[in-house]
Amino acid sequence: MIFSDPASVAVVGASDDPAKWGHWLARGALTGRSRRAVHLVNRGGGPVLSVPTVRSLSELPEAPELVVLAVPAAHVPAVVDEALAVGVRGFVGITSGIDDRVIGRIRAAGARLLGPNCLGVFDAATSLHLAWGRFQPGSLGVVSQSGQVGLEIAGLAAASGIGVSRFVSVGNQADVTVAEALLDLVSHDLTTVVGVYLESFGPGVVAAMSELRAAGKPVVLLTVGSSSAGRAAARSHTGALASSLDVVDAACRRAGAVRVATPAALVDLAAVLSSGVPRGRRVGIISDSGGQGAIAADLAVAAGLAVPALSSVDGLPAAARNPVDLAGAGERDLSNYARAVEVLARGGEVDTVVLSGYFGSYGADTPSLEAVEVAVADQMCSVARETGVLVAVHSMCPDSAAVRTLRAGGVPVHHTIERTVTALGDATRFGALSRPGGGRAGGPELSVPAGRIESGDPCGGDPCASLPYQAGYLAARELLSFVRFPRAHAVTSAAEVKATPLDGPYALKADWLAHKSEHGGVRLNLTDPATAFEEMEARLGPGTYVLEEMDTREHTVELIVGARRDPSFGPVVLVGAGGVHAELVNDTALELAPVTSATAREMLARLVSARLLSGWRGAPAADVTALAEVIARISATLAARPDLAEIELNPVRVGPDGVMAVDALIIPSGDTVNDTGGRRVA
Repeated sequence: MIFSDPASVAVVGASDDPAKWGHWLARGALTGRSRRAVHLVNRGGGPVLSVPTVRSLSELPEAPELVVLAVPAAHVPAVVDEALAVGVRGFVGITSGIDDRVIGRIRAAGARLLGPNCLGVFDAATSLHLAWGRFQPGSLGVVSQSGQVGLEIAGLAAASGIGVSRFVSVGNQADVTVAEALLDLVSHDLTTVVGVYLESFGPGVVAAMSELRAAGKPVVLLTVGSSSAGRAAARSHTGALASSLDVVDAACRRAGAVRVATPAALVDLAAVLSSGVPRGRRVGIISDSGGQGAIAADLAVAAGLAVPALSSVDGLPAAARNPVDLAGAGERDLSNYARAVEVLARGGEVDTVVLSGYFGSYGADTPSLEAVEVAVADQMCSVARETGVLVAVHSMCPDSAAVRTLRAGGVPVHHTIERTVTALGDATRFGALSRPGGGRAGGPELSVPAGRIESGDPCGGDPCASLPYQAGYLAARELLSFVRFPRAHAVTSAAEVKATPLDGPYALKADWLAHKSEHGGVRLNLTDPATAFEEMEARLGPGTYVLEEMDTREHTVELIVGARRDPSFGPVVLVGAGGVHAELVNDTALELAPVTSATAREMLARLVSARLLSGWRGAPAADVTALAEVIARISATLAARPDLAEIELNPVRVGPDGVMAVDALIIPSGDTVNDTGGRRVA
């Protein structure tokens, strides 16, 4: 309770100068004087905001439970030492540049630190305001790694009518972490939806978001990291194909959260989710004009929503088509707005209703109509509550009595149609996460029986969990014994190639190269493998080569299956279109590992190339059962082997009769890839 409802607080560095942090913190702290003791500490000892101050913490009659540090970094060590000496148990570190030794002393004393370099904390439930800025009490819990971004979110939340229930700026997370701040919101009664801004992901964040979702509190995540800088350093195709945001999105799916791109999008979505979660993708659109309805319909489809045709609907004050064009009916009688909303909401043909246009502006432009418009707005709120159908409004007026009535009644209102529809699309994605098959993002249905890797031994009883790994393709084949490979053997001379018992055509590979094609370390469809060996050995040098039978099966599809260890989220698994053009095509699906066979099938269904697996243009369907099991087993192997950094099968050829991998790469943790094409002696 130290950072949510302390019995007493002290602001060290309180100031009477409105331009200083100490002024804002003191003013905010004093708003909670009816609930707790508030002490202001100022070295000069003069009054602040007409409230007497003390010069040091030792002058107080008792130790405050929580101290706010708003003094220059050079003064922090002495303040902390004094605070710990008198028994302070918690600190809010507004000051940046606090020395690690000071942080160590706080930890050693068993005290807690929020920050340093944070903007502070606010809790509407307990009248705790120890932060810069003003906060409108409401239902959105905000946890932010950036104080400024968090403050922007809080300001937008106030403007949208949802307000803030709790605000925590974690700063440098020297002690209190994002995960802890999120977990505090699980039991926070005022919080109904959570917005979080992160620049890095520490331990426990995904689990904390999952707990919030289980508590019925949707999480909306804002983060950064769409640049290609990280992918440029990737060591395998798997790493190059997975951006940082791909992994974040996988974490969101695992936790049941939704990622957005801007603070405004976060608040827009939070406003919708605070009113409810759409039951499905079907949206009914009502507008004042055909143009507004058409724009709304186009945006809805672009946002992943469906605009279904309506059957014969009785009671509409306009033609029964979707979008519904009121064509002046609303202006003639404002109650027609509520009537149209009610007909669609009770008709059973849509999951959400969007009203777009002038409603909300009548009372603002013509004051004599305000009371009538407010009454109609209240009717719409009643319809939404009674039917459970989410109603959202795009109003051309940013603020009016009707707009405030709608928001207070649980109907989200946005000032532009694109914000309304985008938020509904995001809310529908969130709702889909809790429904069977919700992890899929479209694509054809792949109806196959479940695989075996659902629980228990992640490696299915194979030696993959303990077999030591030695570098090279042959070693990868041995470790991944649950995967089917073509018949092959090691060769070190042309004589061994000529004596092979294998059947042609042949493939010849340099065992040690990671990306063989780029360095001429692979030759395919050979009928004279001995001559090819002599040429390759002359160019790459002596070493271990692999002679392998070609996979000559017809009707196969080439995929990549890979797993790697992400520095923030741990093991992840990827599947996508494979072969040498995998990075060019970039058709992939990614999840946190390990995954079940069922989740692996959902990943496959998200691929654009999934149609090839179901039988394209008369071709027989591929064995998706076996493919999904390989994906699950690869994911489980990496999760069970901390000594491995990456596993990659590329390409994996899947046909009607099963799966066969024709190349494999394993990278041990902390190792580097021999991918220079230089000579390597066995």
